[in-house]
Parts: sequence; structure tokens; C-alpha cells
Amino acid sequence: MVMGLQALEEQVKRELEWLEYGGPEWVPHREHDGERVLDVVIVGGGQCGLGIAFGLLRERITNILVIDENPEGLEGPWVTYARMVTLRTPKHLTSIDLGVPSLTFRAWLEAQAGPEAWEKLDKIPRADWMAYLRWFRRVLDLPVVNETRLDLIEPLGGGLHRLHLEGPGAPAKTLTARKVVLATGIQGGGEWHVPAMIRESLPKRLYAHSSERIDFAALRGRRIGIIGGGASAFDNAQHALAEGAAEVHVFVRRGRLPRVNPIRQMERSGMIGRHAALPDADKYAVMKHFFRHNQPPTNDTFARAAAYPGFRLHLGAPLAGVREAEGGVELETPKGRFRVDYLIVCTGLVSDPALRPELRLVEPHILRWGDVYRAPEDLADPMLDRHPYMTPGYSFLSRDEEGREKLRGIFAFNYGALVSNGVTASALSGMKYGIPRIVSAIADELFLDEREAILGRYYAYDEPEFTGMMEDE
Repeated sequence: MVMGLQALEEQVKRELEWLEYGGPEWVPHREHDGERVLDVVIVGGGQCGLGIAFGLLRERITNILVIDENPEGLEGPWVTYARMVTLRTPKHLTSIDLGVPSLTFRAWLEAQAGPEAWEKLDKIPRADWMAYLRWFRRVLDLPVVNETRLDLIEPLGGGLHRLHLEGPGAPAKTLTARKVVLATGIQGGGEWHVPAMIRESLPKRLYAHSSERIDFAALRGRRIGIIGGGASAFDNAQHALAEGAAEVHVFVRRGRLPRVNPIRQMERSGMIGRHAALPDADKYAVMKHFFRHNQPPTNDTFARAAAYPGFRLHLGAPLAGVREAEGGVELETPKGRFRVDYLIVCTGLVSDPALRPELRLVEPHILRWGDVYRAPEDLADPMLDRHPYMTPGYSFLSRDEEGREKLRGIFAFNYGALVSNGVTASALSGMKYGIPRIVSAIADELFLDEREAILGRYYAYDEPEFTGMMEDE
């Protein structure tokens, strides 16, 4: 039986009514320079930003705004630089629905195609996932403005932050907010990484990081090199071949491909939801193990790439040198020299608040893991040490007294939270744990910020509830 989206949307409204969604806001209003201050601005309108917005509205925190630098419908990676055919996550895991059945992807799919479509589904096609996110935003009427980029967070004192904005969709050049949530995705905690050897040896026209938009039509019939052995490398390999590349050479540093995906064990064991409760030594060791394994390609992605006659896999082939040659790229590896026409760099990212321009006024104050914890020699990793040392509620902590007030109210729900909070702010399977925690932390801060006013109203409350009368009264 096919319900249809309209019927599902009516069911969403009923279920939210049963959960008392949409009740009166409780946070007292504040003004600054004659303008109302926003209680929360969420930076990023992808899946995390939408889920956090929904969570805040469920808490009756309604004076909020979500901004995203992309045009509407292009938020996140799914229809821009993600090149896998399907998500890598098992289809049954829930995320931003926050426990409301009618808001799940499964409900959305079955409403249009029936229960049999869900049963036949192996993994969720990424285009369908993006369509679901667009529907989620629309059916909940979430307050998102697009083509608006955050340029700078300027602390004003008194728990306020002035946000400097750019872009044709920006509602103003600046907004004032009490809480700022950086729901900025994988790259939002730092930047995509391109090895210096490539940056310094090649003109930009000959290479791109996998996070960039690539004109694959212009690469039809060409030979492409891919640096990296993780899931993204094979996503790009199969996509390039499907788009008509003559050959794709994947160069992997390791002698064998990663085979174990730690996230699958974490999903079953309770580790995703409980990571923040671990002692520091365990948190650090868990993430070191996580990065050692890397994320392997899914079996179907690898098989799809390997089925093309132009697919070439080079194991034990770290990049030893690179140079422009005959209008293309010459790569030097222990397995020999190879010439390709174009290079796609799948070397991941680096998380470090110092790399984020919007944090430049507060970054020197942000406490790092390297400031707090000294790992054993066999585990110590400068990459992990650069991660911010964060609260379980995803807020920054300060290295000094001066920064404490400046950082209060700034939350980072992105890859920078990995060591402190695990994959709850980065993996689809972690969001159902992370979103309620950050929403609760924001609500707690707003409550404590307005403690005096709220308690004053409580002590002054004198509205009679009992109106009966006994004869002897």
C-alpha cells in the first residue's frame, strides 16, 4: 500500500501534536542596539543543521535561524562532491528524525513507493537521501536562509556574538546571536588536505581535491590518477570510469586495502553514543585506532570500479615525487613512474581551529587536546593533538580566563569534535546521539543565562489553579 507524501505529511503533523510540538517559547527576549537578538544561529543547513534546528524547536527554543552558503537544495555533499552511488551507512539506522517515526527516511520512502521498496533496498541512494533532506526541511518549515556565508564571529561580551555575513542571500551584513552552532560538516573543523608535494609541484589545473567540483565530462577518454586508499578514492574511481574516463589509476600507500570499518562495531557496541563518557586516555586511543584503520570502500563500490577494464590498483605505492610532464602529471612511486592526465587527491582533511577564518578572533583561546593530555609515545599523534578539547555538549573550552567569556556560546558540531565526542557529529549513525546532547547543552546555557529572570517569574507566579471553595472558608 502506498500512502503518498501528502498523507505522510498529515501524519507528521498529528504525531508532532501528540508530542506537544510548537508550544510557547520560554527564553526571554534580548535586544542589542535596538534589535532583537537571535537566541541561536546554526551555521550549516545540511543534515546536522536541520536536525539541530528541529531539536531546538522541540525544546520550544524558537528564536533561531539556520544559514547555509549554498543555494537551496545543494546543502551538504550529497549532490555536489559526494560521488558514491549509495550511502555507506546501513539503511535501518535512524538519524535526524529524533525518534519521530513519520520523519524517518523509511517512512518517506514507503509513502511514495510502498513497503516493498524498503525491503528491496540495500543501501540508500545518495540522491534519494538529499531528496529526503529537502522534504524534511519543508515539512517542518525550518527557518533556513541560503547563499549566506559566515565570515567572522565577533564576541561582544555579555554572552553575545556579532556574526559577519556575506552572500546574496544574507538577511543583513551582521546578525547578533547568543549561541552559535557550527554545524559545518566534515571540513568545518579545519580544511581539506592536499599534500605539500602536490601543491608545490603542480599547477592547479592538473589536480583537484575530491571535495571540489570536478568537470568529469572534460576528462572523458583521459587517464586519471587518484591518490588515497580510503572509501572516497574508490567513490571517485567508479564515478570517473562511469563518466567515460579511459583509465583510472588508484595509488595506495599501504600494501593492502583497509578491510575493517570500526564504525560498524561502534554502532553495535554502544560506543558511538557513550564515547563522551570515556576517560581521556580511552578517547584518544579510540580515535587513534579509528584513524589507523581508515574507512574501507564498500564492497559494491569496489566491485563497481573494478568491473571497468580501465581500472588499475597500485598497492604499496606511496607518492615519492610528482611533476608536470607533457601537459599532464608524472607520478613517481616505488612501483615505478606513471603518467596521467589529471590527478584527484583523496587525502582527507586536517582538523584544527586555526584553519577556520570565522574563528580567527577566538581561536588562540581554544583549548586543544595537546594542551590537556600527553599520550603514550606509541599513540601520540600531532593530528589528534590539534583537535579542540570540548565539552560533552560540543562547546569549546578556553586556555585562559580571557577567552572564557569570548568562547561562551560557541558550539562546534563538526569533525573537530571527533576526539572529544566521537563520531556523533560526523557519522550518520551518530547524529541520533549527538543532536539531543547539543540541543540539551544549548537549552541549559540559555536557561542559566536567564536564570534570574526565569526564577523571578517563578517566584512571582500567583495565578490560581484551584478555584473551589469549602463552606468553612
